[in-house]
Amino acid sequence: MPEALHPSTHPPLPPTTEDDQVLWLRLLRSRRVGIATFFRLLSERGSAAAALAALPDIAREAGVEPYHTFSEEAARAELARGAETGATLLCYGAPEYPQALYDLSDPPPLLWVRGDVSLLHRTGIGMVGARNASSLGGRTARMLASELSEQGHVIISGLARGIDTSAHLASLDNGTIAVLAGGVDVIYPSENAHLAKDISQKGLLLSEQPMGLSPQARHFPRRNRLISGLSMGLIVVEAAAKSGSLITARNALDQGREVLAVPGHPFDARASGCNMLIRDGATLVRSAADVLETLAPLVPAAPELQSELSLDIPPPPPQTRGLAETAALHQQILSRLGPSPLPEDQLIRDLAQPAAAIGPVLVELELDGKISRAAGGMLTKELENQPH
Repeated sequence: MPEALHPSTHPPLPPTTEDDQVLWLRLLRSRRVGIATFFRLLSERGSAAAALAALPDIAREAGVEPYHTFSEEAARAELARGAETGATLLCYGAPEYPQALYDLSDPPPLLWVRGDVSLLHRTGIGMVGARNASSLGGRTARMLASELSEQGHVIISGLARGIDTSAHLASLDNGTIAVLAGGVDVIYPSENAHLAKDISQKGLLLSEQPMGLSPQARHFPRRNRLISGLSMGLIVVEAAAKSGSLITARNALDQGREVLAVPGHPFDARASGCNMLIRDGATLVRSAADVLETLAPLVPAAPELQSELSLDIPPPPPQTRGLAETAALHQQILSRLGPSPLPEDQLIRDLAQPAAAIGPVLVELELDGKISRAAGGMLTKELENQPH
């Protein structure tokens, strides 16, 4: 493969017509086309139409037969469903697309949103934590979310039970974004349907998943990376040692975001993850003042400056592998992993490839819910996942 997969320094031009949106949807929803492949095909072929035309031959070369691209009828049906529910499709490179996501190595090419899109262009603070939150944890989340949102920051969370719900409720009147694991029109858990309706009217619901898709276990880690990606800092309030909240915190670190954590009692399992984060260098949070002090250097100096920055042309996301290479590498990794933990460095030695090449692939598999990572760099193959 050539070193430069993006001959142009400009990102792909976003769709400007419904027909163009249909082409992007068809390409992204086609089988075996992930985010990396989507951008690589656009870069190499010049347009979604050309990429779609070439995709069956590319898949055949990768040993995937028979292969059919996502149909035009299905793509137009998704657009129609979005229109019926009042959702808006945001495309990578468009002015409305959130600037913060351009920092990600895997920015979603398409986002469905319902609500106040302007919230995407204000400074965001993520807040996640236990679904079975304690009374103290819920009060802490409400206090932090309320005070931070009153200072003009948008509170971003995942609409889950517990800490997420408390954060959304406390920031609803001043600005909150709920990132969903399923379609933006599918509310999970169902008990938060009323809250989701309020957020769609006062805040913003957001998802990269197709309209109408019910969330599955593998979707939650991908949802979590968007919570941290949209935020300049992530606050963790009550999290177990092995939880989706810690995956979100790890994403935040990988994305260059600040990670902050509320400490808890050492014997409370719901606080063990937060205490571990603080031990490993996360900022200890006692009040909203601690958060504001930590994030102050990251807040834009003036709204005018932020407006100017939003006009900058974002860089294209880095891409490195084709369909055949990606499938083969995934298979090599999964074939070497099982329920017994294997050290990551041992896996890299077994594969006889550079760590820089294997690391991003492990992140992809972890986001897909196919592997899990434990303390000390131990990897296991995920046999059965539960939502986080």
